Order: sequence, then C-alpha cells, then structure tokens
Amino acid sequence: QVQLVESGGGLVQAGGSLRLSCAASGHTFSSYAMGWFRQAPGKEREFVAAISGSGGNTYYADSVKGRFTISRDNAKNTVYLQMNSLKPEDTAVYFCAARSTRGVSMRPSGYDSWGQGTQLTVSS
Repeated sequence: QVQLVESGGGLVQAGGSLRLSCAASGHTFSSYAMGWFRQAPGKEREFVAAISGSGGNTYYADSVKGRFTISRDNAKNTVYLQMNSLKPEDTAVYFCAARSTRGVSMRPSGYDSWGQGTQLTVSS
C-alpha cells in the first residue's frame, strides 16, 4: 500500500478557489490511478474526480465538472485537486485514494489506500 497525506483544506467564501494536494510515498506512484472523494456530515463518501496513472485520463462527478480539475505530478508523487467557483454544498472532508489495480474507479471500494482527509468549508 501507498501512504497518502492530504493538505490544502480550509475555509473559503463561496465563489472562491482552493487547491488540495495529496502526497504519496513510494517509488511506483505512476502505476496508481488516483481519486478524490468527499464526505459531508451524515452522508456517504462520494466520488469527486479520478486520474489515470499517466495523467492522460481524467474523470469527474457531474456536480464538479467544469469547476474542479484533477492533475498529478509523478515526479513529485503528488496529485492535486484545483477547485474553483466553490459552493457551500462543496463543504466536506476531502480524501485522496490510490488504486493499485488496473483502470480507474469511481467507487470507494475500488481504492486500496486512503489519506486521512482534509476539511473544506465553503461559507455562503
């Protein structure tokens, strides 16, 4: 398994922007598809975005499409989530996850390793 540490969460006003980062340990980062998920209080963990190991393919939830951008820097073992035009409904704990098997998944069960999460709060 790979160790993941998220950072970059915080409090932002609606309409603002923020970038989350997720640093991974290990020497085979490029072999992992990576995903971002979020979980609001009382709700299930939901898919936000995912990116293939090479970074050539990206996937987004409809709720964030056009506002969020996932990217990765394999030389730095880091995946990012750029979030623009933030809304109060984006408030949640955001988790990054790594998938060691082939392909990309939009399901939490499709990922092997998880970070501890970082809180994003969007005020109205």
